Amino acid sequence: MVPTDGSKCSLKAEDIAISIAKNFKAKLVVVHVIDEKLIYPFEVLEEEGNTILDEAARKGKDEGVDVEQVLIVGSPAHDMEKIVEKTGADLVVIGTHGKTGIRKILMGSVAESTVKTVKVPVLLVK
Repeated sequence: MVPTDGSKCSLKAEDIAISIAKNFKAKLVVVHVIDEKLIYPFEVLEEEGNTILDEAARKGKDEGVDVEQVLIVGSPAHDMEKIVEKTGADLVVIGTHGKTGIRKILMGSVAESTVKTVKVPVLLVK
């Protein structure tokens, strides 16, 4: 599983996750979490999330990887454990830092929280 927000760091994590999935002939789950705390029109955030997921899926499919896309609304820092359990992931590949600015998703705190809470191995990408 690879959580992504489209940031440079998460794009690197996507590439590594795709490579791992390809080498092990595994399905890759790409996840984008729309932060429930953002005060931005939902439709805009949903469109952005779907675009990010579509691009990650395209990259995986180009490499022959079976990709499942998951778009949810929640707390990126607090819901990762639940997402891992629901998707059945056996590895999380996550960027250490995400987007900043008005549409901020704190991947730094998300990565830290993920390492502390999930029960599967976590590969940090910087």
